[in-house]
Amino acid sequence: MIVHSINPVYNEKSEILILGSFPSVKSREEGFFYGHPQNRFWRVMARICAKPLPESIEDKTKLLLDNRFALWDVIHSCEITGSADSTIKNVVPNNIRIITEKAMIKRIFVNGKKAESLYKKYIEKEIGIKAVCLPSTSPANASWSEERLYKYWKCKIEERE
Repeated sequence: MIVHSINPVYNEKSEILILGSFPSVKSREEGFFYGHPQNRFWRVMARICAKPLPESIEDKTKLLLDNRFALWDVIHSCEITGSADSTIKNVVPNNIRIITEKAMIKRIFVNGKKAESLYKKYIEKEIGIKAVCLPSTSPANASWSEERLYKYWKCKIEERE
């Protein structure tokens, strides 16, 4: 069983929560979300926010908070082989209320199909907010170019509720 060791990023002004499934091996080593250099998350978010690509954990945190985003994962602990979402089993979900009770979350997005299925299974009923599934920024999602991801994510995030 591997336990999620990265704290959620949010503050009382956060309005949009983005949830992944579980941190990759690289992210767990780095101690922060989307640590694999081939993952397109930070490049996509920087473009959506019209800011330079953040390099440090502090810059990544600032990018999110300055733009009213919160970031965490659906899973608190699980069994997983490497970083493959397809191998996830014995899931214990994170307590998303930690964020929703302190922040002004209006919308929730999930990064990929695995995060979506886990959110629906473990969290949606309790929180009462339907999540919008965005295509995964993982390099394993090779059918989506970075440009296509950016345009889709931007469109969905900027849609009115």
